[in-house]
Amino acid sequence: MRNLVLLGGGYGNMRVLLRLLPNNLPEDVRITLVDRTPYHSLKTEFYALAAGTSSDHEIRVAFPESDRLKIVYGEITEIDVENKNVLLIDGQAIAYDDLVIGLGCEDKYHGVPGAAEFTYSIQTIGRSRETYSKIGGLSAGSIVGIVGAGLSGIELASELRESRPDLRIKLFDRSPRVLRDFPERLSKYVQKWFDSNNVDVVSNSNITKVEPNKLYNHEEVIPVDVVVWTAGIQPAAPVRALPGEKDNSGRVILTQYHDIPGYENVFVVGDSASLPLAPSAQLAEEQAEQIVKVLQARWDNVSLPEKMPEIKLKGFMGSLGKKQGFAYLADISVTGRIARLMKSGLLWMYKRHNG
Repeated sequence: MRNLVLLGGGYGNMRVLLRLLPNNLPEDVRITLVDRTPYHSLKTEFYALAAGTSSDHEIRVAFPESDRLKIVYGEITEIDVENKNVLLIDGQAIAYDDLVIGLGCEDKYHGVPGAAEFTYSIQTIGRSRETYSKIGGLSAGSIVGIVGAGLSGIELASELRESRPDLRIKLFDRSPRVLRDFPERLSKYVQKWFDSNNVDVVSNSNITKVEPNKLYNHEEVIPVDVVVWTAGIQPAAPVRALPGEKDNSGRVILTQYHDIPGYENVFVVGDSASLPLAPSAQLAEEQAEQIVKVLQARWDNVSLPEKMPEIKLKGFMGSLGKKQGFAYLADISVTGRIARLMKSGLLWMYKRHNG
């Protein structure tokens, strides 16, 4: 019996499961899924959990049930690609024939002193719970600093404004404007929302140190009651320890078939994969679609195409609280209530098809 092992139950490996189960898996192949939690967490919604506007139950769905699927719960400590084993913190060793690594990412602190020790995170569901607990316990008038004005930082700041109008929120952005890499119209819309809702966007910032209740922006010392870090990601530690070449962000450089050069049975999907597009749930799912086709071709001894199709994304959506949002789809910018409804509808459809 051939064992396909999936590490991590994120968006990429959920798509692998959706495409292979129940009827597209060869009779001689079984699947083992390894994850820390007994459910698939909707990472794109962790900001809402941290802000207190969505419950834990709302941002997760169950893994599929199948007699062809075995689920192992545990923390992965090492991926031994030479001996085809995955080692868990409890001492278990899981052998694989094919491996899809979808372990996601963790915060990257860029060497900023105190950032790892004195900031909160929304990278995992567990850490998002801790962030919610901390912010929820703040008294009125407390200052929340959010470092990083990418999509996660923007959504957290706006959702937190709706959840806790009594708090002072400072969003630190290294760029001269939010959403710098997207049309100026979107940037101006988001900035106007922040101005209207008393979210202080600190542009051209450079956080040089974090201390308890203090942020250092350039040479300025800014008092804060809690800091949430959304200013960069890196692959999980077991992925960073893999052999082979990495890009400047530590992501694994792959062949066009999404496997590690020299290890054609080891695939990397999602945030840990070096791809020409920015990491996202949508990208992980599109990559997973191709990985499934490669797996099926190899299982059936069918030749792979000389060139894999280019992955094309539909765009992105972001929320500004529960009533407003923004989107960039097919080179068209959409803002306001319609964009928010689009994102809510997409989330509903995802949960319906995967839950």
